[in-house]
Amino acid sequence: MTAVVVAGLLAGYGIAIPVGAVGAYLVAVTARAGWRTGAGAALGVATADGVYALLAVAGGSALVPLLAPVMDPLRWASAVVLVVLAVRAAYVALSAYRTGGLASRDDGTALTPGRAYLTFLGITILNPMTVIYFAALILATGPSAPATLPDRTAFVLAALVASASWQFLLALGGTLLGRTLTGVRGRLVTALASSTLIVVLAVRLVARG
Repeated sequence: MTAVVVAGLLAGYGIAIPVGAVGAYLVAVTARAGWRTGAGAALGVATADGVYALLAVAGGSALVPLLAPVMDPLRWASAVVLVVLAVRAAYVALSAYRTGGLASRDDGTALTPGRAYLTFLGITILNPMTVIYFAALILATGPSAPATLPDRTAFVLAALVASASWQFLLALGGTLLGRTLTGVRGRLVTALASSTLIVVLAVRLVARG
């Protein structure tokens, strides 16, 4: 059981640590909206990773051929959503800056922790590469892959915990960033820089396909 838990933790960190567009957006949202909203967003990402880990141990190898035809549409949908969110955040930041209202932590997006959770769950679930990653990992381990129900449960929970811990770390970084750049100009620069980064990473998401 210990080996399965370690494998789940490593798998969870393996998919979570590379910071892509979703991770950049998580940091940006937390910097603007605060820790509670960031925590909700982090749980949304971790939940999606946990769902895909569950799908992988339940039959990921069988799902890969089914997902293959819709990989590109889902990747494009994820990229479009991220770009729209980034552009909207930049627009709101510029509007607030012009009216002198950007010093507030609320940038007008009104993201509650619950809405942040659902938003980030939706964005992350659009990336079927996660289930392919977990399925490939399980297939690669061969006979040592989690086979019994307790082992599979432990693997999924460990992957979920690993992903959640990393997403919370990103949210903490966003909180510290928000506290540091509390000035009007600093928050504007942060909003524009994060929006630009999110767009670039979203484009790379599509280009890698």
